[in-house]
Amino acid sequence: MTSTLTHEDIQRLRRRRGRSMLLFITDRCPVGCAHCSVDSRTDSPTIIDFALFDEILDWLCSTDGLDVVDISGGEPFAERRGLELASERLAQAGKRQVVHTSGIWAGREQAPAWIRAVLARCSCVYLGTDAFHAREISGERFVHAARAIAEEGAWIVVQVLGLGDMAEHAEQLLRHAFGAGYASHAEIVTSTPLTDGRGASVFFRNTRLPGHAFGTCWALTSPMVRYDGVVSACCNESVIMGHGPSRLRRRIATSAELDAAIDGFRSDPLLRAMESAGLGVLTQHPRFADLAEGRCGGICELCWKMLERAPDRNQPDRLIQAVTTLRMPS
Repeated sequence: MTSTLTHEDIQRLRRRRGRSMLLFITDRCPVGCAHCSVDSRTDSPTIIDFALFDEILDWLCSTDGLDVVDISGGEPFAERRGLELASERLAQAGKRQVVHTSGIWAGREQAPAWIRAVLARCSCVYLGTDAFHAREISGERFVHAARAIAEEGAWIVVQVLGLGDMAEHAEQLLRHAFGAGYASHAEIVTSTPLTDGRGASVFFRNTRLPGHAFGTCWALTSPMVRYDGVVSACCNESVIMGHGPSRLRRRIATSAELDAAIDGFRSDPLLRAMESAGLGVLTQHPRFADLAEGRCGGICELCWKMLERAPDRNQPDRLIQAVTTLRMPS
């Protein structure tokens, strides 16, 4: 049994450069939620090039300092071959694993042996549930999934949208699964609805803040690699889907190219400044001064605006270079 990780543990690791990485293992998902932030569907692409996937796993397994690999999608359990391969190799390399799932696989009380084996290698499983899942994932199926995860020793983070009574409903399901002592198996965390993917037609951002009010972007400390060789500097859902500034993405074919891509993101002066000093501080740069009072719906919107007008990363900007030294995360 591997050591467990709570939501707080994982968030702390994600904020430390080089300690965690997201493996986006498939675009495919059978749930079909109306609010899916990465527009996953039952017929979405999944792994075809397993030689490339092996190269990605080679890098994840051999990289010193990389402690935790988050595995997401799509629905990771919809990509059996890739998930089994990743789970086995990461475990052999001593990497801790965190899998994000809808629990769609828990149609029966007893989960299939291969799924139990994957769960047993996990330090934590994020189990999503909300009103959008309810059509395909009944309360009974959720309970089966929660019990299967707990039986294999992984900590459960039940992730729900911070809307209405969704958190209360999740607690009721956990009480049904584990009784009054459910807190010894799981915790509930709420998240802000995302306006990426299909979520753009469901949710809207009403709050817009001036550019100077934004802080650091911790997502830049935990990059992402897709199964198809696309690497991104962060885990923004729209970037994962191929949108936004090209400076946030690279395509690789080998583990050496993946290593170079990650090094490139980490050495990019503007991205380092966003990660260390913060985007609000960067609005004091003459190039971004008009963004200080301009309002944005989120830090990602401001990031994209800055990247669109920034010089090429190979063109030195002494002021941006200086900003990177103001504060660096541990």
